[in-house]
Amino acid sequence: MSTLPETPQTRALPVPEGLEGERVDAALARLLGFSRTKAAELAAAGKVRIDGAEVGKSERVSGGSWLEVELPPPPVPVQVEAEPVEGMRIVHDDEDLVVVDKPVGVAAHPSPGWSGPTVIGGLAAAGFRIATSGAAERQGIVHRLDVGTSGLMVVAKSELAYSRLKQQFRDRTVDKRYHALVQGHPDPLSGTIDAPVGRHPQHDYKWAVTADGKPAVTHYDLIEAFRAASLLDIKLETGRTHQIRVHMSAHRHPCAGDLTYGADPTMARRLGLNRQWLHAVRLGFAHPADGRRVEFVSEYPADLAAALDTLRAESS
Repeated sequence: MSTLPETPQTRALPVPEGLEGERVDAALARLLGFSRTKAAELAAAGKVRIDGAEVGKSERVSGGSWLEVELPPPPVPVQVEAEPVEGMRIVHDDEDLVVVDKPVGVAAHPSPGWSGPTVIGGLAAAGFRIATSGAAERQGIVHRLDVGTSGLMVVAKSELAYSRLKQQFRDRTVDKRYHALVQGHPDPLSGTIDAPVGRHPQHDYKWAVTADGKPAVTHYDLIEAFRAASLLDIKLETGRTHQIRVHMSAHRHPCAGDLTYGADPTMARRLGLNRQWLHAVRLGFAHPADGRRVEFVSEYPADLAAALDTLRAESS
């Protein structure tokens, strides 16, 4: 029986005979319904025991034994505060949805550790009513952009729009197009990167191409070539966190200015970049109310346009 007191943060689970011989991380993931990566992290932190003895992620479980895990406390709910967002532009607004052009330095929604402006807070300050579906701090959000990525986002205002837009993202029928300035010249100049993306094994704030990551597919095409960089049109089949940044870095062509994923700081300074050169330039989907195809485009912000001007001047 369990040697640990049963608390909201501690779970004690009997191992079914059907899991006999499974690795600890695999068994824990199946029993509690979270990823093997998360299970492995708990084991590495000394939070997993079998019949009272601490175990690692690769040890095997026996049917009838007790698997004990200490879970982190549930996150404290983050409150949405109405706060105007400077530079956020409303591209489209109707009864079902609103499309915004998100500036750099703005998060999609509140999250622990982020105290800056958010799309949700900006919409609330402007008096927009959004869908109540989803977690309290991200209601209406059907997809996200990184804080350091600018461009187009759609936010659901009605419950029907939320449900149907989420389904389109799951079905991969949304046309999400980005432009990215990457270092060097990809070979081939147009191609597909198909590599799973998961949590970085050493850095919690980063993602990486990992064997146990989620499937991720990125298509890219050359728009314009410079002496030391390439402007790419990128289409995503999947929407993993930091997907473009991770894939281009793993392909040895990080986004210019993206110091987190290996970009050259000298080039970033020369181009005046304080963030990754990555912009969500086009967004197309079937309108959730009547199914008609709608498409929206966004121009480059001033900092990204200026970086291209510098490159063109150097290449002339």
